[in-house]
Amino acid sequence: MSDVAPVKVEVGLGERAYDILIGPGLLSGAGVEIAGRLPGTRAAIVTDENVAVAHLETLQAGLSKGGVEAAVITLPAGEKTKSFAHLEEVVDGVLAARLERRDAIIALGGGVIGDLAGFAAGIVRRGMNFVQVPTSLLAQVDSSVGGKTGINSARGKNLVGVFHQPKLVLADTGVLDTLPIREFRAGYAELVKYGLIDRPAFFAWLEENWHDVFAGGPARIEAIAQACRAKADVVARDEFETGDRALLNLGHTFGHALEAATQYDGARLIHGEGVAIGMALAHRFSARLNLASPDDGARVEAHLRAVGLPWRMADIPGELPDAETLLDFITQDKKVSRGALTFILTRGIGQSFIAKDVPASEVLTFLKMSHPDWLKTSHSG
Repeated sequence: MSDVAPVKVEVGLGERAYDILIGPGLLSGAGVEIAGRLPGTRAAIVTDENVAVAHLETLQAGLSKGGVEAAVITLPAGEKTKSFAHLEEVVDGVLAARLERRDAIIALGGGVIGDLAGFAAGIVRRGMNFVQVPTSLLAQVDSSVGGKTGINSARGKNLVGVFHQPKLVLADTGVLDTLPIREFRAGYAELVKYGLIDRPAFFAWLEENWHDVFAGGPARIEAIAQACRAKADVVARDEFETGDRALLNLGHTFGHALEAATQYDGARLIHGEGVAIGMALAHRFSARLNLASPDDGARVEAHLRAVGLPWRMADIPGELPDAETLLDFITQDKKVSRGALTFILTRGIGQSFIAKDVPASEVLTFLKMSHPDWLKTSHSG
């Protein structure tokens, strides 16, 4: 364990409340933390090939110190792992290890592994204990907290899954030092999201301090803790996304459509980059509907550009399908209710709200105007 005491954020869900611990060196102390909460537990670690090389040995040693025996299930890296085939592989691995209902599945990885392992934990033996050990910034500030688990379908992202809360989240900030810069930036987009939803002071803080967040140290721990507190507050109010938890989808309706349009090809677009473009589009769309000032959208775009994130569709390499096809992906998105389009829009920085019954015709016009093909023809000659 590190000499730096971890920051603790509690997710308040009554009897199912759990802690998020944030700080360096937590992998080395994982066994003690898990055994203290789940005495006598055995476990299966679910990870991917890339993360296994970097961090599996450290976690195994940390579990041994706490007396936690663990089988290992290693999967390919990438979004395409969130599939029925790999879910079956995890379920079979857990059963082959003869784990019981009171034992634990530990997700060691980014959002893909967390979503998949959490879904398996939710359905094997009708629900096993689950521990999140997120190794990407995106997973530490977003997907590891709140109990949403699932896999993708050919018809869209995250359409099959369950709500299954973890017993503990160990966000080891030290592991982020090995993260490729592109992945770190993608996770940073989710940090920005919390400022844009309802914490304008946090967004302003990120504008001032983002260099230090990227560099590591106290600013990084502070930013992750702020994001986890923001998410924990929302989850405690609306665990099953029947109300304002939907605000956490700011940027995601556009972003998921762009991910589907690129066929989840991580070389072209990864999730956090889709969210970054989606947040910029949501602010620009809000301005087009006269809900917000264009200056707010410009400020968001300027910050995304400053940190090196994509902020418009034209930043995605390769050809994109036409606006009509993008609209089809949006209408397939799970945030559609009885055919009406629901978007998270904004009245300004930190003033997001849920907009229901957004006319599809307005969305289509906006998509056409934001499409790289339109930008090319409108600026040619």
